[in-house]
Amino acid sequence: MWIVLQHRDGQFHRGSWEAIAAGQKLARELGSAAEAILLGENLGALVSEAAGSALAALRVAESHALAVYTPGAYVSALASAIASAAPRVVLFPHTYQSTEYVPRLAQATGAALVTEAIAFSVEGPEIEWRRPVLGGKLHARVRARGQAPVLATLQSGAFSAEEREAGRAPVESFAVPGSTAPDREILGTEQAGGEMVDLSQAEVVVAVGRGVGGSDKFGPIEELARLLHAEIGASRPVIDSGWLPRDRQIGSSGQTVAPRLYLALGISGAIQHLVGMKGSSCVVAVNKDPSAPIFKIAHYGIVGDLHEVVPALVQALRGEAS
Repeated sequence: MWIVLQHRDGQFHRGSWEAIAAGQKLARELGSAAEAILLGENLGALVSEAAGSALAALRVAESHALAVYTPGAYVSALASAIASAAPRVVLFPHTYQSTEYVPRLAQATGAALVTEAIAFSVEGPEIEWRRPVLGGKLHARVRARGQAPVLATLQSGAFSAEEREAGRAPVESFAVPGSTAPDREILGTEQAGGEMVDLSQAEVVVAVGRGVGGSDKFGPIEELARLLHAEIGASRPVIDSGWLPRDRQIGSSGQTVAPRLYLALGISGAIQHLVGMKGSSCVVAVNKDPSAPIFKIAHYGIVGDLHEVVPALVQALRGEAS
């Protein structure tokens, strides 16, 4: 089975490490070998980093056509490799990038496609996948038909990168077809929202809900985020009210995050929001309503007014607790 790694600007996407951990686990349960696939150009440092995992092999394709991600070049390179090696399963992080090209790859290879998988189980020769449906309100259990390869994208945070087994993987090269070429001209890349970062990469997220009360109340929250080296996210009501830009939304219609620490301020915990942050390692919730659904999944809960709790947290972090 294969794990396709995602990277940009010399750094792996965090989902790549989660995919390796998932792939290692699935390979053990299937009694098979897990191999990682790395595409790009001038990959020396990334090869060394990825090879530090317990894998049967790290397969590397270096080509100028793969220097910058384009869906056409990735589909061409991977379709040829899949046809040649016939892996049973190919795993990908579920990202904007994989959402764009993996369905095309499935079509090109005749493979089954499972998107945004959050779990799997092995029963004999069969793999049963679990994925969210209806905005995360339900989970569907699916199996692929036939003997074709299965391409599966893995939801961010569904598998822990900390469970990745370290080791030393042998590095192998594979050739890219001569027909491989970018199908678009990349003029440049620009992060949505200017200087804002991808929330899915944040280690700490301070998320605000309707309880914040308005955009004029963000001062202490921004200070708390600065002290925690965190990014600010929000539930949909905050976005719909225009208090934060759309790219800060977390939930079924926004981003999916899985930080080490998720601080939920004034968020009630509607299912549409929970599906976007349930992979967080530690959830701390602050809400005036003791029956708020967010407390059911929180590791720590504070029943209180966020406008009183946040300044107290800021003081404590500054070493000024009274």
